[in-house]
This record gives sequence, C-alpha cells and structure tokens, in this order.
Amino acid sequence: MLVILLKVEHGQPGRALLEALREAGVCATTEMAAMVGSARTGEGGIEESPLALICEIAEDANIAEVHATITEAAAAWPEASIVACRRFEADEPQPELYRLDTHALLRLGFHAVADSPAQLPALLRDLEEVGNSLPESATHSEVLDSTLTPASMLLPDNLSVARLRAAFEAVASLHFVSDQKSAAQTALAGLAPLVHADRWTIYLAEIERGQQEARFEPLAVRGLTESERALPEGDWRRALHSDSLMLLTGTESRAARNAFATNETHRETEGERRVLAVPLINGERVVGILEAVREGAAARGFAQTEAALLSALALPLSAALANSVRIAEAEKLSQTDDLTKLHNARYLRQFLIAEVKRARRYGSTVNVLFFDLDDFKEINDRYGHLVGSHVLMEMATVILTGVRDTDVVARYGGDEFVVILPETNLDMAARVAERMREKIAEHVFNGGRSLRLRMTASFGVAAFPEHSQSPQQLIADADAAMYEAKAAHKNCVRFASQRESR
Repeated sequence: MLVILLKVEHGQPGRALLEALREAGVCATTEMAAMVGSARTGEGGIEESPLALICEIAEDANIAEVHATITEAAAAWPEASIVACRRFEADEPQPELYRLDTHALLRLGFHAVADSPAQLPALLRDLEEVGNSLPESATHSEVLDSTLTPASMLLPDNLSVARLRAAFEAVASLHFVSDQKSAAQTALAGLAPLVHADRWTIYLAEIERGQQEARFEPLAVRGLTESERALPEGDWRRALHSDSLMLLTGTESRAARNAFATNETHRETEGERRVLAVPLINGERVVGILEAVREGAAARGFAQTEAALLSALALPLSAALANSVRIAEAEKLSQTDDLTKLHNARYLRQFLIAEVKRARRYGSTVNVLFFDLDDFKEINDRYGHLVGSHVLMEMATVILTGVRDTDVVARYGGDEFVVILPETNLDMAARVAERMREKIAEHVFNGGRSLRLRMTASFGVAAFPEHSQSPQQLIADADAAMYEAKAAHKNCVRFASQRESR
C-alpha cells in the first residue's frame, strides 16, 4: 500500500502521522514532485500507483494554501483518494471544536477525513478494499458513509466554452483587488454573466458576542428586483433607493440565514422569489453569504448546476475577501506608529501631498502644526524609557481630543508630532495650536506608574500657500518655526516666515 504525504505550509509530516503509518505497514513518501505523471515500481517490478494522498491539516492551516496543494495533487494523481488528517502536537489536548470542521474539509475537496493519525490505518484499509470495485457512478460516500466533494473542486462538467472562460475570468479578476468592497463588487460583476439573477448581494455575516442570531451587513449589490425598484412614494425606503446597500440592510433572505447556519448552499422559494444562497467560508467559519434572487410569478428556480457552479466559485471569492482584509490590515500597520497608534511619517507624507494637490486645485489652504515636547529627555533620564513611552501614549490621547475628524495627527519621530489641518486658515490654525498647547500644559501624565508629571510643548505653524508651495517645504518651515519657539523659552507658538515669491 503506497500513500503520498502532501506538504502544505507547516512543512514536514508530524511524528504521530509517520508512526501510525509505519506501524500499519503503509509505505509513505513525500517526494510527490518526482513521482508526478509516473507510477512507482513496487515489489516484483509491478508499477504501483498511490492509494491515497494524505494532507495534514494544522489548526492554523491556510485554506487557500491547502486548496492549492490538493488541486495540484488531484491533477497529478486523479485516481487517488485525497485524505485529510488533523495534525496535533503530542503534548497538546485535542480541541473540542475544530477550526476546519469535517464539512468544510469535504467541501474543500477531500474525499475523507481522519480526526487523528490513529484513524488513518482503518480508513486506508477501507479505501483499499473498495478502491478497485466501485462502479463508475459510485462514490466513496456510499462506502465510507461520508459526504464527498470532487477532489479537484472542478467546475461542473457541462459548462459551455464561453461560460467556462467567463468563470476563469471571474476568478482571475479577483487577484487584482486590494480591498474587501472592491473584491465583492468585482466578484458580482464576474458572476452576473454566468448565472442570471435579478439581484446579486454579498453579505458579511457574524454572530456578535452575547447575541444568538447572526448580523448580516450588505457589502456589495448588483441589480435590484422589480419590487425593490418600484417602492411606493410613501415608503421611507424610497429615499434610500440611491444607496442599494442601505436599502438591503436587514432584508437578507431565509435561504441566506440557513446557509450561514448550516455551512451549505441553499435553494429556496420565498413568496414570489427564488433564492440561491452560498456560504463564503474562510477557515473555521462562514464570513459571508453570496445571495442571488429571481423575482416574479414566472421566475424559475435555480438549477442544481447553477448552485454547483456558484459553490465552486465561492472558494476563491472567500479567499479574495480574506486576503483583501489582510492586505488592508498590513497597509494600515505600515502607516501606523507602533507605540502611539497614530499615523506615522510615511502616511503623513502621502496625505500631505494629496492635500496640497487638492488645495492647489481648488484654491483652498492647508496648515501644518509641528510640535516637540519640551525637556522630554529628562523624563527618560529620571524615570526610564518605559515611563517615557507611556507618556507618549498619553500624549496621543491628549492630542486627538483637540482636533477634528478631518484632521490628521502623526508621530513624526521621537517626541515630535505633526497635525495637518485641511481647509483651515492661519487664524484658525493658530487657535488650534494654542488650545492644544494649553491642553498639554494642563494635563497630568501618570507614566503608567501613578506619577504626576507635567509636560509642555513648543509649536511651529506653517500654511500653504502663504508660507510654502510644496509639501516637503511646508513640513520644513513648520519645523523651523518650532525651533524658534524653543529658542523663545519654549511652551509657545511661532509661525513660519513668509517666503518671497519667485
């Protein structure tokens, strides 16, 4: 009996898995690449194909990487069964709830699931007994009493060339989106030509802490049903007609809720509506629902082939939505100061360049406040850097209470901070700087140790276009004005000098 152990992101197979296979007399190899497209020569010179391809699933397994691995394996060994085996460290207790439950793994493309390496030998023996005697129409589910999904997650066989091309184009387009809303809108644009529906919606779904029912939030919508387009004049929702997302808030179908609850695709009739709801699964949970609606007495229900097509495309869509969130989080982290959680200098420069361009185009103004804490080094020298760091975190809170939502606050470096005030004249900027100076002087900082520390700050103010014509010079002029405030005995506000026009 030959099996191939597939490698995913966690690397080498676990010791428990190898020991279970060895004790059962199973020949296992991890050299899949060398065996692709060829058979292994067994005892007596007889060529031997693998009975099964075994993929260990760790609790933190990446669903996209697992899917890519088993898709490649299925293409290399189309006749072999693909088996998932949960991976646990020997000294760790098995969790009560698996991150990827059995239904999710089967939907992902596995033929069978072993909850531990100890279950593998019996499962492989069952596969060996039925593997050569199954009729073509039979599936392993009839023998192993398990619900199966095609191992390679292929699209339905009866797709026309045009629809097949459209399906692959829909999936390919998801690789070029970087935010969640764009991913959802791109997906709906790609799905609409594949399956007719009056309205498509992607909902984000989650169960909030302490709540019993899931909350559905429409993320993207394409099209509206006839009843939604023809709301009566007196209906309050008519005012929201221009915003389809708000119009659909709280109107998710029964099928959508059932799909969320069962992790399975649902086709249902709700009044004059025919609804198809497909769960979007990432890891251990349903993160959203893809909903298609047809409306009217003559509307036909969704066919099984249409449900199968959308279920197959739900996996890359789910991965795209999850990846877009990770990209957004990574982008946010790259623009955020680790200590204070304010914006960092990188974000500051990008924002200021955009604001100066906008101000130049519309003839508005932008003001920059550059300030530095007075004698901050004494805090570090006397109380240590941990206290100093806590003071900076407290300072961020003080600053944020003195600005508008449209203003941007950044930690420029060390104990230097910058505030950008879009569409603000110099007099208003001066008032903001003075108010902020007073707030800092009046605040009592505890340094995280119940201390009572007093701080002051010196401010420099520069305005576009009055003082500077470029974003870089605007920062430099505000910085220079701040040093003038330092020279004027600190704890005060100074303004940049006007430059002669060139």
